[in-house]
Amino acid sequence: MFWNLGGISTSSPVESILDKENFTLEELLDEEEIIQECKGLNSRLINFLRDRAQVEQLLRYVIEEPPEDAESKRAFKFPFIACEIFTCEIDVILRTLMEEEELMDLLFSFLEPNRPHSALLAGYFSKVVICLMLRKTVQLMRYVQAHQDVFHQLVDLIGITSIMEVLVRLVGADDHVYPNFIDVMQWLADSNLLEMIVDKLSPSGPSEVHANAAETLCAITRNAPSALAAKLSSPSFVARIFGHALEDSHSKSGLVHSLSVCISLLDPKRSANVSPLMHSFRSQHTYEPPVTVNPETIDAMLPRLGEDFCHS
Repeated sequence: MFWNLGGISTSSPVESILDKENFTLEELLDEEEIIQECKGLNSRLINFLRDRAQVEQLLRYVIEEPPEDAESKRAFKFPFIACEIFTCEIDVILRTLMEEEELMDLLFSFLEPNRPHSALLAGYFSKVVICLMLRKTVQLMRYVQAHQDVFHQLVDLIGITSIMEVLVRLVGADDHVYPNFIDVMQWLADSNLLEMIVDKLSPSGPSEVHANAAETLCAITRNAPSALAAKLSSPSFVARIFGHALEDSHSKSGLVHSLSVCISLLDPKRSANVSPLMHSFRSQHTYEPPVTVNPETIDAMLPRLGEDFCHS
C-alpha cells in the first residue's frame, strides 16, 4: 500500500525561513536547527551568513552587552548561537571576519577598558579568538603584531579565566601549534608581554589575577626550550618574580603563586607536560635537547632565598 505524502514538506525549518522573500538574521538564530545546518554546510545558509553585514551582527551579539530591557533570547540565546556559528569553523565565514580589519577591530574592541566584561561574553569572545588562532593562525598573528595594544588589554583582563586561556594559547601552550613556532616565540620574547604578565604577580592585585598570571607563566615554562621560556628563566626575571613574592608579607596569594612559577622553572620534567600534539609537531620540525635547569636561574634564586627566608 502506498500513502500519499504530497502534503508533507521535507524541507527543514531553516530552509523555510530562507525561502521567504524577507527574513532576518534573528529569525535564523531563533531556529533550533541552525547549528546543525551550519555543520551540514547548508550552502544557502552559509552564503547568507558569510555576508559582511551578517558577520558584523553576529560579532555584536558575541561582544556587546544586551540592553537592560532585552528579551531573554537577545540576552542569552542569540550570543550563544552567534558564538557557535563562528566555532563551526566554516572557512568562508572566518575569512569574511579575518579579511575585514574593521571587523577584527570590532571583535577585539571587547577588550577595551571602558566597557563591561561579563564572564559570559568573555567566554564567547575567547572561543571565537581561539578558533581563529587554530584555523587562521598566520592572519591572526599578523593582526596582533600590528595591534600590540591587544597584549596590554589581554593582560589587564588576565583575572578572567577565559581571557587567560587566550593568553595561554598565545604563548604556544596546550594543543595549539604555530606553523612558525620558533619565530613567534622569539617575537613574543622581544615584546614586553612577559614583563606585563610577571608584574601581575604584584601583591597589590587580587588572588584570581595572581592565580591566572602564574598559570600563564607556568605554561611558558612547560614549553621550554623556547625564547620566551629562556627569557622567563633569566636572572633578571627570577629576581623580578621573587621581588613580587616577597614584596608584601601579608599577601599570601602573591607569595604562593609567585613561588609556584619558581618551582615550575626548577622542574626539569616540565617539558613532559606538553601535549602530544605539540610534542609531535615540534619533534618533527626542531631538535630538542633534554630540558635541564638553567644554572643561572638557580644562582639567581639562592641569594633571595637565603636573604629573605633564612634570615627572617
